[in-house]
Amino acid sequence: MPGYLEFEFDLPGALLANLTHLFDSMSSAALLPKNLIDIPDAQGVYQLHLRGSLVYIGKTDAEAGLRKRLERHARTIQHRCNLDPNEVSFKAVRVFVFTAMDLEFQLIKHYSAISPVPWNNSGFGSNDPGRRRDHSKVKPNGFDEQYPVDINREIDLCLSSPISAADALAALKKTLPYTFRFETKDDRSRKPHPDLVTTQVNLPAAPYTTRRFLENLTYQLPTGWQATALPSRVLLYKENEDYEFGTIIARS
Repeated sequence: MPGYLEFEFDLPGALLANLTHLFDSMSSAALLPKNLIDIPDAQGVYQLHLRGSLVYIGKTDAEAGLRKRLERHARTIQHRCNLDPNEVSFKAVRVFVFTAMDLEFQLIKHYSAISPVPWNNSGFGSNDPGRRRDHSKVKPNGFDEQYPVDINREIDLCLSSPISAADALAALKKTLPYTFRFETKDDRSRKPHPDLVTTQVNLPAAPYTTRRFLENLTYQLPTGWQATALPSRVLLYKENEDYEFGTIIARS
């Protein structure tokens, strides 16, 4: 028709093309807390690299912004067997306007066509699945199977003795970069089990490892307690239980 045309701009395609070009042209930084201080807690997309190879792609909104998400990942990669945190780096891009497209999915699709992105859909970055999943099978070739928590790593913790088992365990939980769960008064309570509150323990001199700490503490608890290491977390419960995918640290 003379004097008339129709034009539809491919905004999602243009956004994806610009982002991939930006990612490919920028340099990465080590995934260390000191490198995350100036990153805003804003919406955006990011990549993680292991020894220079892309292993993970993520997206955040403004509430769970870039800095918080990267700080969480920086903690997750600490104290893992077969994984040197100094070999993990990141690239992050703040995106001021999100379209309806799923940026994370499109970026994964784009880069997966070039080379696998192994940490996506591997369990990396997942929340604690809870008590009901402690016997679940570990995902084959998943993040936790390849890089289980290292309970033999020295931890930065110094406590005076005697101390209640509950206070000692709370301090350990705060220190560890992976999930540590211990039994509470009941299923609805966050208060420690009465045994942990009333038992005073004497701990050896620092430094500790998680294994040494829990061995010493568990042996001083009333009969029936068990400390267990699973690939992604450590447990301390009043039980006598064998875990197919776990290792018993100590029993009282």
